[in-house]
Amino acid sequence: MTIYSKESLENLRQRIDLVDVLGGYIDLKRSGAAYKALCPFHDEKSPSFMIQKGDTHYHCFGCGAHGDAISFLMNHQRLNFGDAVELLAQRFQVPLEKIEGGPENKGPNKKLLQDALEQACLFYHTLLLNTPEGHEALHYLYSRGIDLNFIQHFKLGFAPHAPGVLRKYLNSKSFSNEILVEAGLIAPGKQGDWRDFFSDRIMVPIHGPTGAVIAFSGRKFKEETFGGKYVNTAETVLFKKSKVLFGLNYSRRRIAKEKKAIIVEGQLDALRLIYEGFNITVAGQGTAFSEGHVRELVNLGVAQVYLALDSDNAGQEAAIKIGNLFQKVGVEVIAVKLPPGEDPDSYLRQYGPDAFLNLLEKGKDYLTFLVDKRSSHMDLKSPAAKDQLIKELSNQIRSWESTLMVHESLKKLADLLHVPEQMVMNDHRPIPNIYFKSNASAGHTQVDPDRILESDLLRWMIMASKTHPRVMELVKANLRDSDLLVEDCKTIFSLYMQSETPLQLIDLLIALGEKEGQRVVAEICDRKINKDRAEQHVIETIQKILERNWMQKREQVRIQIQSGRCSEEEVLELTKAFKEPKPAVKLGAADEASSIL
Repeated sequence: MTIYSKESLENLRQRIDLVDVLGGYIDLKRSGAAYKALCPFHDEKSPSFMIQKGDTHYHCFGCGAHGDAISFLMNHQRLNFGDAVELLAQRFQVPLEKIEGGPENKGPNKKLLQDALEQACLFYHTLLLNTPEGHEALHYLYSRGIDLNFIQHFKLGFAPHAPGVLRKYLNSKSFSNEILVEAGLIAPGKQGDWRDFFSDRIMVPIHGPTGAVIAFSGRKFKEETFGGKYVNTAETVLFKKSKVLFGLNYSRRRIAKEKKAIIVEGQLDALRLIYEGFNITVAGQGTAFSEGHVRELVNLGVAQVYLALDSDNAGQEAAIKIGNLFQKVGVEVIAVKLPPGEDPDSYLRQYGPDAFLNLLEKGKDYLTFLVDKRSSHMDLKSPAAKDQLIKELSNQIRSWESTLMVHESLKKLADLLHVPEQMVMNDHRPIPNIYFKSNASAGHTQVDPDRILESDLLRWMIMASKTHPRVMELVKANLRDSDLLVEDCKTIFSLYMQSETPLQLIDLLIALGEKEGQRVVAEICDRKINKDRAEQHVIETIQKILERNWMQKREQVRIQIQSGRCSEEEVLELTKAFKEPKPAVKLGAADEASSIL
């Protein structure tokens, strides 16, 4: 996360209208000097979710949910910390002043890039609807069953064949060529001049987590148009193909709520499904579906995915690879079988949403699908062929990260291939139960155990103390500023300890000022916690900090004793200090009394 100036954050806090922010996602009703709603964080029939007039925080008297606008966007829309801050700044038109010097602050102004892309989206959309050349593309869309409402809802557009039209238009809007290059809208030409990146294509905007346009996908509709079927914006500071899921801005809320998603290949497939009510749909960005894409969905809590890929061989092979990525991290995969020659868009247009829903319900679990596909060209009456298949699939299953999923899947594999379980289960290769994520820079990463431990403590203080007051009671009973060793963590800890009430996130950012602590807060908040076990975990974390400090103190005492520079009396005192018992967390008078009884 970028570090922002204290003044711009203060300006943002003053401009945020919490009722306006939350009213876009839940049905708030005025009730005297307050607003009420059914809580979006738990099921209820009578509204207990409230915002008092003039307050900068919400509170649910049913489940205890509490927070400010940033907390709401993170918990309800599953945005990360930085995206939530950026979204609020965009919504209330507050320019956030970035502090120079950090690696994230180098390069072009992201706000200018976003403004240029939004203007380009409007320009393409206008050309599609209002020019003779655009009407040719419009006719193609109509022939695909895409009507005007669909086009306007998703802001589809048209990039003209004539060179330089977009560049000239955006130059007239005061966007420099440098900004347009960085946004991926123009590129150097062969003659040393500039050319528009997209030409003679139907334009589909790609949105980021905050809903802003960050890139485009251009689809050709004429055979003579140069290039592949789809051309995407080249990677920019805003657009990383391996991380951005097309359609997630439309589907994020429901995916997070229902813990399931539909994966398709093409952008128009995704938009068709979303338009027809299947707004749990996403697609890749023209490249292979990657672990980064999987991680985006896992971070939203997805537990089940439906793979509705094209019915051709390429689509089915992609389903095998994508399914393996999800199964590897413990996400259930259902493979949806489309009729030959059909894709989700064409199937929906021909048969309708109910028929597509029926396809989802009839989908095969991943392992059954995998066995069917891998055995389709093999003679399983041949012992050698069956042995080869079992070895291939069991090796794949053993690469998955969940021990339970590996165990159960191996049992199912034996059942599907009609062989005794022990023939699959008794493989001498061990089923792994500890996994280390590979990282290209792992060899250069410095792990600071003190920072990890103290960040865990702060995570409970920041994210759970508003709903679990016992968290701060335990912290205050056991720890002081001097118990923390990492400077940034100590600063945040001190702010919380000095505050009479738990700080709201925007207040914490402002209190930190222009310090690295802002980035620490973002890292802390972007990691999920189980609030139901808040008290247990904070006790464990406090205990680890106390034991760490006790061990460090013992080591210092040992070094002093062995230095030979201490008198006998000093050695005696140091020995007493060395023998001090390991500290234990103070649970409070009530708990101590109950434990005695």
